[in-house]
Amino acid sequence: MSRLLVDADAIRALAEILTDTGLTEIEIAEKDNRIRVVRAAAPVAHAVPAPAPVAAPVPVAPVTAVAPAATDPSKHPGAVTSPMVGVAYLAPDPSSPPFVTEGQQVSAGQTLLLIEAMKTFNQIKAPRAGTLSKILVQSGDPVEFGEALVIIE
Repeated sequence: MSRLLVDADAIRALAEILTDTGLTEIEIAEKDNRIRVVRAAAPVAHAVPAPAPVAAPVPVAPVTAVAPAATDPSKHPGAVTSPMVGVAYLAPDPSSPPFVTEGQQVSAGQTLLLIEAMKTFNQIKAPRAGTLSKILVQSGDPVEFGEALVIIE
């Protein structure tokens, strides 16, 4: 019958690491020996709030104008969406001015921004002429396929 050798100092050191780091479990292995120390999670005391004093109800004015629910910008008829997953850039390089700005008139085929995908910079061009009413991404933002990038009115 083989006897298990226990290194009490190693167990104490692991238990101290658990306490210091807030972990609940740690394990070390060396050749055929393995030490695993598990600490039971501290019981969480659930505080039961005291009942609040009852106050007289305050009359609330009826809401007449309801804020419109946040709509998906990609559903906007003038939205230019991303044709790929990548990183959006609003300028050709950090020291250059952006391709376009909000409120600017754009023509069909004009470069609006770049999307870097697989180390290739892809120009995103305006599908039609109009006024660029909103830029929905920041330079350096990751973008997903179908995500609205800008809105042209």
